[in-house]
Amino acid sequence: MCLAVPSKVITIDELLATVDVFGARREVSLMLLPELAQVGDYVLVHAGFAIQKIDEAVALDSMNLIREYAEALEDYEEHMPEQPRSIFEA
Repeated sequence: MCLAVPSKVITIDELLATVDVFGARREVSLMLLPELAQVGDYVLVHAGFAIQKIDEAVALDSMNLIREYAEALEDYEEHMPEQPRSIFEA
């Protein structure tokens, strides 16, 4: 399964952009982007490449869903009974 993460373009230097992903900044390639990106645009990033521009509302909705999923997973793991780390610990 592959996941493309919505990210906001912060700076652009030719075919490289700095994007913000949940507060973390990463450098990504714009080489595969079929259209020109501008600072402030949202793009989907996969494996270090911006692959598609997306609407801000779609990006923010997607980011909220990812955040909700991460919070639910964290809550689940906190309340899950401790499991053996391997079959040899059981």
